[in-house]
Amino acid sequence: MPVPGGRGRGVVAVVEGPAIVERDARHTLGIRVRTPFRGMLAVRDALLAELHEWLTGRGVEHGAAFFRLHVVDMAGVMDVEVGVTTPTAHGGDDRVGPGTLPAGRYASLTHVDHARRANRALVEWIAGTGLVPDRADTPEGDAFGCRYEMYLTDPRTERMKTKWRVRLDIRLRDG
Repeated sequence: MPVPGGRGRGVVAVVEGPAIVERDARHTLGIRVRTPFRGMLAVRDALLAELHEWLTGRGVEHGAAFFRLHVVDMAGVMDVEVGVTTPTAHGGDDRVGPGTLPAGRYASLTHVDHARRANRALVEWIAGTGLVPDRADTPEGDAFGCRYEMYLTDPRTERMKTKWRVRLDIRLRDG
């Protein structure tokens, strides 16, 4: 279903949502880095390949890959993480670390193609419904309690990013 991509910038092919959903906490393994916004997706792609090689080399069972935005500063440096969900907690090493996608209420939207438009559409939906994202203004940028893109299509088997099904989740503040 197409929805406006925000401020007159085309449409987004929405598969599901936007909606408020409850998510359970999930164990993760990931690589967290700081990188400029410009070129960030190339960094994401390289880290995804590195992480999958690490997981395969250790035989770690895992679920879908995600791209988490810890701190957003589109004019500066982003604090991001590429990871996967795991059924149980795992130790990491000096490069790949364990973590958690925390439980809570999330604004969620699943889309195909146009990631920036989809993100904008979800952020504007949150604001338009009077919900409040779990975020704080910091000197580094917008720090999120939990904001990520979950890749429902495996990037290793579908090279065309315009065909990926991606679920966006932004945790909401309680109350």
